[in-house]
Amino acid sequence: MTATAKDFASIAPFSPGADSRRGFFTVQAAGQLFGLPVDAVQTIFRLQAVTPVPLGPAVVAGLVNLRGKIVVALSLEKRLGLQSNGGATSALAVAVERRGETFALIVDGVGDAIECEEHERISSPRHIHDERARLTAAYYRTAGGILPILDVEALFDMRADALVARPPSQQSTNSSAGASP
Repeated sequence: MTATAKDFASIAPFSPGADSRRGFFTVQAAGQLFGLPVDAVQTIFRLQAVTPVPLGPAVVAGLVNLRGKIVVALSLEKRLGLQSNGGATSALAVAVERRGETFALIVDGVGDAIECEEHERISSPRHIHDERARLTAAYYRTAGGILPILDVEALFDMRADALVARPPSQQSTNSSAGASP
């Protein structure tokens, strides 16, 4: 099963102010449904093999081959801090582009391409933890419930994770000394 963003070209990408309709692919992780902006998704593919990265962050599942190109694969389940369903390891991934670089996002399943109207957008539910909220760009009310739309920039920004994990005293010391994370 391989689908590309070109297959869904008629769905509007997630770009504020352009239109009242936004296009998203739905993906599943740990039994929960999430949306990814159509314009960020390159393709959906089956994983053949994942090569582990020794000493890499826990969210990095490894390296995968995507049409002859080696890309970093992240587990969406681990990235969002979700409890595993205990099922078999997923063999599906979504190729996502961030700043000209391609990444693979390992998911449990891929759903439909949907459109959401701007008036269906809601504020962040109160029960969402700060870490999860940081990885979410928006929430939309749909027929199936509330759909969190993932922030692709934040999903793949591991430097921001290091800053969040640092005690405030280290953050201010490093920033005043000009050190980069």
